[in-house]
Amino acid sequence: MMTTKKETIRIMVADDHPVFREGLYRAFSDTRDLKVVEEAGNGQELLDKATTEKVDVVLLDISMNDEWSLDYMKELKVKFPDLPIIVLSVYPEKHFAMRYIKAGASGYLTKDSPLDVLKQAVRKVAGGGKFLSPEFMEKIAFNFSGQDKQPHEMLSDREFQVFCLLASGASLTAIAEKLFLSVKTVSTHRSHILEKMKMQTNAELIQYAILNKVI
Repeated sequence: MMTTKKETIRIMVADDHPVFREGLYRAFSDTRDLKVVEEAGNGQELLDKATTEKVDVVLLDISMNDEWSLDYMKELKVKFPDLPIIVLSVYPEKHFAMRYIKAGASGYLTKDSPLDVLKQAVRKVAGGGKFLSPEFMEKIAFNFSGQDKQPHEMLSDREFQVFCLLASGASLTAIAEKLFLSVKTVSTHRSHILEKMKMQTNAELIQYAILNKVI
């Protein structure tokens, strides 16, 4: 999956909004060394098309069709550990970037990033590098102790997934069906979430998520 500087970098865009995918296709069309060769509208399409189409970089949305893309990205990295993935999100990197970087992502950008920055990021990760904002790199460098972490950053990936669903108003039953878990397991996750975040009710979780723009 690695490329040289002389090769065209073949890109897959995984995003559930066709207009956004089309926009990136057009944006890269005037670039000689960058080419969108495949698109995916959901997580399963991402996995299927990565298997059948050779790509050098994946641009991945945080959420597709109300599904968090982190689990799909983990599965993709198991199959293609050297495939660089840049996460493109409407959410600021302080909320999600670390989880994706720990899971193997090579970069994280918000969707309002300038196109030149996105092109720079694609070229860098295709060459084996990482791409994060200077502000986020500074946070990583000076937060070894973890003392400055926000409460939701203390949650495991699964707990954070349940937290986001609880904060969006989903019931335990609905969350269990969505994540293919038992209601008892979801209830246990909820208890751990409340304990770690030092809260008592779902209403507090919702208020926290809104105030911190997590959802």
